[in-house]
Amino acid sequence: MTQTTTTRQHLAKKMASRACLAAAVAASSRGGVSAFSTCSIGRSGMMARSLSTISSNNNRFSPYPTASTSYAINKSELSNRISSVAPSRSFQLNMSTVAAGATTARRVKTAEAEVSEEQVSIKGWVRTVRKQKTLAFVEVNDGSNMSGIQCVLPFDTVDEDTMKEIDNLTTGCSVHAIGQIIKSQGGKQAVELSASSLRIVGECPGDTFPLAKKRHSLEYLRTIAHLRPRTNTIAAVARVRSTLAGSIHKFFQGEGFNYVQTPLITASDCEGAGEMFRVTTLDIDDVASLPRAKDEEGIELAGVDYAEDFFGKAAFLTVSGQLGGETHACALGDVYTFGPTFRAENSQTTRHLAEFWMVEPEMAFADLTSAMDNAEAMLKACVGDVIEKCDEDLEFFGKFFDKGLKARLDKVVSKPFVRCEYRDAIKYLQEEIAKDPSKWQFPDVEFGTDLATEHERWLAETKFDSAVFVYNYPKSIKAFYMRDNDEDGGETVNAMDLLVPGVGELVGGSQREERMDVLVEKMKELDLDVEDYWWYLDLRRFGSVPHAGYGLGFERLVTYVCGIENIRDAIAFPRYPGNAEF
Repeated sequence: MTQTTTTRQHLAKKMASRACLAAAVAASSRGGVSAFSTCSIGRSGMMARSLSTISSNNNRFSPYPTASTSYAINKSELSNRISSVAPSRSFQLNMSTVAAGATTARRVKTAEAEVSEEQVSIKGWVRTVRKQKTLAFVEVNDGSNMSGIQCVLPFDTVDEDTMKEIDNLTTGCSVHAIGQIIKSQGGKQAVELSASSLRIVGECPGDTFPLAKKRHSLEYLRTIAHLRPRTNTIAAVARVRSTLAGSIHKFFQGEGFNYVQTPLITASDCEGAGEMFRVTTLDIDDVASLPRAKDEEGIELAGVDYAEDFFGKAAFLTVSGQLGGETHACALGDVYTFGPTFRAENSQTTRHLAEFWMVEPEMAFADLTSAMDNAEAMLKACVGDVIEKCDEDLEFFGKFFDKGLKARLDKVVSKPFVRCEYRDAIKYLQEEIAKDPSKWQFPDVEFGTDLATEHERWLAETKFDSAVFVYNYPKSIKAFYMRDNDEDGGETVNAMDLLVPGVGELVGGSQREERMDVLVEKMKELDLDVEDYWWYLDLRRFGSVPHAGYGLGFERLVTYVCGIENIRDAIAFPRYPGNAEF
């Protein structure tokens, strides 16, 4: 068979498939139903078999019986595919499409449910089931809001199959219900679904389901992190987290910032603290096989020769995207990163994770005041979005976790942030601690002290009753890249921390050191290998500019806005010392 003949046969099949689909759309538009069993393409009737497969797979999602050779077609979807379809390609019909003889029920999220005469589709997971003599009440939650929707199933109007399904309903099973959204007859919800049909999509054995209808501790829920999003608390955290993430992107995009994705694998220690996870392909299970480092005379040293490793040098998971962000800020002006970072800090506190997300904007031709102004505007915008969009979730958190949450968040949006120099903050703390040192876990506070959480929270909650920027920190407790202050001979650096009530430090930032000679000297003082940062120093060699930025710990922001205490509940799968499950 020649290539030309093969090509012609292929085109003939393709044209036949298009004609078949066109006929289906035409029949559907006339209110008819396409019978694909009569439209065989090529030797195997591929189109008929593909659609039959779809029918059998989708039957369990449809609350109506379907015929094996007739289909209600999603017209717009098929029309869009006619121009590019190949004979062997299978199609995924919209799950809301129902069978011949029935109408198409539009899927509605429970958060958007409104009274309507339209038949709609609700899909989600059963929270509760209550059966009475003449009807059943099924609370279904699809994750779009806290309350879900109550489905009312009158026994005298639902079909026979639905009656059978009602007897098998259990907490946790997934269902697909169709009916009409009406004004609720009860007082707990505004609307409910008067269901005409319900099918179980996925069963859930009630005797083994770990989330029985009772309150569980957050500690227990962390042991079943794969299921805990089905609880009110973790689902609400997830919705608030999603809203915050979207708001962060919206804010920076609206301010003209470019979104930059910096690498997760790095050879540079941004913080200079050495608390980094190593990345290697060397066989560490076979210690004898590890290549040994050697000195200039070829004598083996104690360490490993990472020149033999995958990257040709020691590599780590990044603790920050800042250094990479600076490279783009020095070309694009204003940029931000938003991604995962890692720190191998052996901490079991409620404030630390080994894997966490950071938001890190960098601004060229900017100083510390510019960074503080931007951080304040960003936080006000994001919290304002959550107040507007997540009211039901915030009410839940205010009821069960932090009764003053709404008032505190309103104050963030409406009240200007305080700005206080570090030296003044130390003075205020010393005066307060002197009244009764026994009340403090860390009563010794002086210039050079790295403020503890209790110090930070006292400043934000008691002294100022406001979010507060503390700035001009001692050089000795801050990172190498922060710009020395000329006013005090470099004793302090042009750095700031944003402290908020209920959490303490939420944001840390600085003006970056743009003077190459000063930066190199600081790196040597901290015993950092200047050669590892050659590219970072190039930013100072070639067109250096004053620039500033900050880092926002995203999970800390989530805990702050939700009023929850433990940061391990602010992320889907927390990583911390001794735990890397799921």
